[in-house]
Amino acid sequence: MNRDEATKTGGVSVTTHRVNYSETDQMGVVYHARYLVWLDIARTEYLRRTGMSYRELEALGLRLMVSEATLRYRRAARYDDPVRIRTWVRECASRRVTFGYAVEHAERGELLLTASTALLVTDATFAFSRLPDAVAERLSPIPDPVRL
Repeated sequence: MNRDEATKTGGVSVTTHRVNYSETDQMGVVYHARYLVWLDIARTEYLRRTGMSYRELEALGLRLMVSEATLRYRRAARYDDPVRIRTWVRECASRRVTFGYAVEHAERGELLLTASTALLVTDATFAFSRLPDAVAERLSPIPDPVRL
C-alpha cells in the first residue's frame, strides 16, 4: 500500500496500491478476502490523516472493533493493476463509526468494489465505550460520493 500518496481532502481519504502476485487467485484475479485487508489499511490511513492513529487510540484505552462488513464486488482487479481506495465516514455515533469505501482501477477509473464497515468502540477490556469528543470531531460524516 502506498501510504505516501494517501491524502485527505473533502472528507475523503485516498490510498493507492498496486496489486501484487500474492494477492491473486488461480484465476488471476484478486482473491476476494484481500479487499478486507485493503479496507483496513485505507481506514487506518484515513484516521492517520485526521491526526489520530490507531496506536494513539489504543494509548487512550480505546479499540475500534469491526462489527459488520458489507462488500459489493463489481469488477475484478488483476495482477499489477493500480488501485485507488477512497475512504470516508458515513456515520459517527458515540459508540459506533461506519466507514464507506470505493475501490477503483486507478488509471481507468472503473469502480471495482464498494463497501462499508461498522466499528464498535470498546475499552481495553472490550467493554462498550464512547468516543471522546476530540476523536468524534475528527470523524465528520459526509454523503456517500458513490452509490454503495
